[in-house]
Amino acid sequence: MRVLFCLYKYHPYGGLQRDFLAIARICLKRGHHVTVLTTSWEGDIPQGLRVIFVRIKALTNHSKMEAFSQKLMEFSKAKQFDLVVGFNKVEGLDLYYAADTIFARDERIIQPLLNILPRYKTLKALERKVFSPEANTKIILLSERDKKLYMAHYGTQEYRFMVIPPGIARDRMLPRIDRKVLRGKHGVKKGEKVVLMVGSGFKTKGVDRAIRAVAALPNDIKARTHLWIIGKGKQSFYKSLAKIKGIGDRVKFLGPIDDVPSFLHSADLLLHPARREAAGIVLIEAMAAGVPILASEICGYAEQIRSAGAGKLIPVPFSQSTLNRMLNEMLLNADLNSLGRKGKKYVIKNDLFHLHENVANIIENMANEQK
Repeated sequence: MRVLFCLYKYHPYGGLQRDFLAIARICLKRGHHVTVLTTSWEGDIPQGLRVIFVRIKALTNHSKMEAFSQKLMEFSKAKQFDLVVGFNKVEGLDLYYAADTIFARDERIIQPLLNILPRYKTLKALERKVFSPEANTKIILLSERDKKLYMAHYGTQEYRFMVIPPGIARDRMLPRIDRKVLRGKHGVKKGEKVVLMVGSGFKTKGVDRAIRAVAALPNDIKARTHLWIIGKGKQSFYKSLAKIKGIGDRVKFLGPIDDVPSFLHSADLLLHPARREAAGIVLIEAMAAGVPILASEICGYAEQIRSAGAGKLIPVPFSQSTLNRMLNEMLLNADLNSLGRKGKKYVIKNDLFHLHENVANIIENMANEQK
């Protein structure tokens, strides 16, 4: 099988990027020829993976994405591949792995203003290329909720969707560093709590919300609480916010880290007050590590947390005061660890380890059907 994977940018620190690479590795292991079309790549390129770099000259991010889509169309028309699989919303895909939320839902904001914004018009047009009734693209979704949204907005035919259960690599359950050693290395004393955030794109993940919630804790709890933030993003605004709120010494930006499991096992709570989140693989990873969770109800995997009883969900519409109260209540919960145990039990019981294999199976079946 000759398959073309399309990913605008690769770096090893995002959930989408990890999924992409895991699926590509499985396809390679099964003996298929895998080519990747991208604009940039951080880190090592796996042996056997052919990477084609696209040079794009454009000033804005949305115009760069449009140019990337046009370049993909050139590759698609050449008919060199049995299947074209995309991890971004671009034209010319046979299969789209939808790890991002529906863009058009932002129309809840002032519609006349949106219609004249070039960024909005471009990204919505690209989304329509994937989901319109005229398109032939099949779509892999990570939650049933998003299927209903796309069908309602674009009229996408239901048969084009495949909703698959969440899944993580088994090694995400295993820490490399002992909990006590890691906590001690970062200055955490006995009796103190570590609240962990994981995710690149600090605004989307709600880092500002987390800082405000920690700052609003009662003084005695705040003095015993650390906020660790793992991920790739611009830190200056958030460091300034933490300083203004008087908790600059309690907030630590750790940058992008490969060994997330060790930090999950070292945390007392995973906080994920995201503004948008199609899935939220870190939520499943936290459950696998036995960490209690406080996350936005809008996350695609929120239902997994609810089903497992692994934590609490921040209701929609979002309220900062509600988050502040919920964080305080969870940190005061004497039985907090029981939520983590429920999450770990749920992951093992439901065998949430085969997402990437399931996607590779779909790719193989589609490629065989199109031959």
